[in-house]
Amino acid sequence: MRDSDILVVGSLNMDVIAFTPRFPAPGETLMGSRWTTAYGGKGANQAVAAARLGGSVAMLGCVGDDAYGAALRKALLRDGIDCDGILTYPETPTGVALITVSEQDSQNSIIVISGSNMRLTPDHIEAHRGLIARAYIVVCQLEVPLATVARVLETAAAMNKLVILNPAPPAAPGALPASLLSKVGILIPNETEAEALCGLPVTTVPQAQTAAKALRSSGCRDVIVTLGDRGVVHAGPDGARHYPAHAAKPVDTTAAGDTFIGGLSAALSRGESLEAAIEFGQSAAAMAVSRVGAQTSIPTLAELGGHFTVGQ
Repeated sequence: MRDSDILVVGSLNMDVIAFTPRFPAPGETLMGSRWTTAYGGKGANQAVAAARLGGSVAMLGCVGDDAYGAALRKALLRDGIDCDGILTYPETPTGVALITVSEQDSQNSIIVISGSNMRLTPDHIEAHRGLIARAYIVVCQLEVPLATVARVLETAAAMNKLVILNPAPPAAPGALPASLLSKVGILIPNETEAEALCGLPVTTVPQAQTAAKALRSSGCRDVIVTLGDRGVVHAGPDGARHYPAHAAKPVDTTAAGDTFIGGLSAALSRGESLEAAIEFGQSAAAMAVSRVGAQTSIPTLAELGGHFTVGQ
């Protein structure tokens, strides 16, 4: 593999996590059991997952000139991620995510305060074209400005890179036109994001298959809709297929989707088929939900038993 086969362009956040018996009702004050901080941001999570699961990874993003920003950078470096593309802004604080985890069902709700993530501009993408040129796969989300994501997609597609877009948080209807989605090789939304993009309900596996096919008609080569404990649905040139979730004992679902995307990217970067990459990503996500936190929950390749193939 070349250096930095995977480039992740996206957000870096410090997560502040509160654990409660259940989600509070509007206006209710609820006593939690404990709280902690963890390294996060969808971009950083996906970069860490790809690196721990066997990929060679670089990241492009922004942090503030503060303790959170320094800690996030050091954490990525410990995972062997190329951080030369991470820019520091003294006047804008590092992004923060406020996460509530319900101990009743291990589900989470998240409020993101973007901070320095919104300072990543199309000009920065132009200045770091070399990172895109050296990558085989380029991964994006929507926690940085949409204009910046659009520039990444256009630049990467022009260089014939495999572009993976995780449209999270959900984009407003029409925010991702067909002209932009046509630059995407693999679109990976969850149920909520798929509904927002195509306007169709996604509450069942058959509905997810219908939505995935509709999104694919926008020009994406492949669409993968993640469905939590119901697995994923993939729509590609040969039709739609449901992949049941791997067995897991959920404790905290934070970063499960990011782990799936990182694992899938890592598998593709070493030449696996998309089918094998989906299975590998699901295996990694199943292990992640059995642990607490975002990056703290992401497993390594060794923890998954080494190189994964379909049927193991």
